[in-house]
Amino acid sequence: MAAAPENSPPRVLIVVAGRHGATREIADAIADVLTGAGLEVDVEDVGGAPDPGGYDAVIVGSAVYYGRWLAPARAFVVARGPSLAGRPVWLFSSGPVGDPPKPEGAPADLDVIRDATGALEHVVFGGRIDRSGLGMRERAVTRVVGAADGDFRDWEEIGSWAAGIADALGAASES
Repeated sequence: MAAAPENSPPRVLIVVAGRHGATREIADAIADVLTGAGLEVDVEDVGGAPDPGGYDAVIVGSAVYYGRWLAPARAFVVARGPSLAGRPVWLFSSGPVGDPPKPEGAPADLDVIRDATGALEHVVFGGRIDRSGLGMRERAVTRVVGAADGDFRDWEEIGSWAAGIADALGAASES
């Protein structure tokens, strides 16, 4: 798969790692904004080990559990680091829940992920918890840390972030 020809819109790969669908829904919302801006977008699960080589830009997102990105997402960015470093990369994490959001701050492994990807930016979006869909261990952890049930994703914030990426890629493709 080759990058977009000179007169074609930029091609963007969104790679996502999650467990219960909330992070994938964020990726799909980002894809909708980018597609609406005229970009060609593919959303792939990290488990499929997508090759970023044929894309002009890459967005990688992971759910955050126990303060870290999911292991398949970390493995993807380390394995694909050389290919990612040659193009614009944006990162997003999803997971904080509650008001105020918990946990606060960036994932503990963010420096390793940034170093591997050469990312331009990282943002943390709120997550969603529905205890009825969680396993026993996950329910126990959410209870211990006091995580609230609910959907804490800010769709306007997600859309604005995606629009900024579309603008950056539009500016890059015009130069």
